[in-house]
Amino acid sequence: MFTSFLIKYGEIGVKGKNRYRFEDALIQQIKYALKKCEGSFIVSKNSGRIYVEAETEFDFDEAVEHLQRVFGITAICPVVHIKDNGVEDLCGHVENYMRQVYGNEEKTFKVHARRARKNYPLNSQELDAKLGEVILDAFPNMKVDVHNPEVTLNVEIREKIYLYSQVIPGAMGMPVGTGGKAMLLLSGGIDSPVAGYMIAKRGVKIDAVYFHAPPYTSERALEKVVDLAKIVARYAGPVYLHVINFTDIQLYIYENCPHEELTIIMRRYMMRIAETIAKETECLGLVTGESIGQVASQTMSSLLCTNEVCTLPVYRPLIAFDKEDIVTLAKRIDTYETSILPYEDCCTIFVAKHPVTKPNLGIIKKHERHLEEKMDELVRTALETKQLIIAAEEQGI
Repeated sequence: MFTSFLIKYGEIGVKGKNRYRFEDALIQQIKYALKKCEGSFIVSKNSGRIYVEAETEFDFDEAVEHLQRVFGITAICPVVHIKDNGVEDLCGHVENYMRQVYGNEEKTFKVHARRARKNYPLNSQELDAKLGEVILDAFPNMKVDVHNPEVTLNVEIREKIYLYSQVIPGAMGMPVGTGGKAMLLLSGGIDSPVAGYMIAKRGVKIDAVYFHAPPYTSERALEKVVDLAKIVARYAGPVYLHVINFTDIQLYIYENCPHEELTIIMRRYMMRIAETIAKETECLGLVTGESIGQVASQTMSSLLCTNEVCTLPVYRPLIAFDKEDIVTLAKRIDTYETSILPYEDCCTIFVAKHPVTKPNLGIIKKHERHLEEKMDELVRTALETKQLIIAAEEQGI
């Protein structure tokens, strides 16, 4: 029945003179999402409305699923559009629409007409009354409820006439790319993929960096991270994943620094390396999955120490989330089952038995001086030998 969708957006509508840029970005993201679907689509913009029209046969559920992953969309409304052949013709289309969509279901309803074209013979209130009468006459099982209806039939009078009543929720947020670009520190855990999703939801394009520690972490651990990046890419678009061999750096820290400070010093070097790649790739900040107090390296004192090495801002979308909140969101975006696979990353392999929870920045910097002999060379080698993997949503997922 449906061959078209009306795409609704939220925050974009208050962008003033720049609104068209956000609309155009949203259209590009919609086109990208629909490329993965069977069929051919036209995406157009008209008077503050974005429409998706199918040119060929398509899988309705598949198209909706992909549209629901596009940040910036608040609602997806399957629409029927008809030519303006007069009020009586419209009445016939409304009756046919209600019959096909709701059949003989017992529903309360109201009609909400919007007359963008002021030369139409009936105004909005008159259309509401006329079409409501048509529905009541044709469907005795339906009743009017203007305050809390189960069905709202929207009728928009534009160049064409659009009928819709179903409102499918979208991903909300802002179109990816409108908020700049940032570098995500991606591990194989639950938190960082969710952080990537959250920052992308605000329109930020993400690259990612993963710290690999063979042979202490297996190739399956790397595959797991690539799989997580691909899932995030369903929402954020292709993710450029930079893989850093971190083994020699970790061992050097392990051999020369107090073990209770291992995690903090290791994180400081991760941030340094991530920032170097971020600047080379024109990212405007770093993104982590840290949440205050979740583990020893995420206390306020620990975050102070890791932040100190950065000149770029560090964004932490999950900073005030409870673990249950993060897990719930991970399950909703389909990263959870991959994140809990038993392939450990370098952070868990080298964690100390009793890590410091209130590190002193001055002492941390003093102990880092023990690394001066070889660390610059090790970091340089790690950057020169990094691997780049382009993680993109696979066709048909």
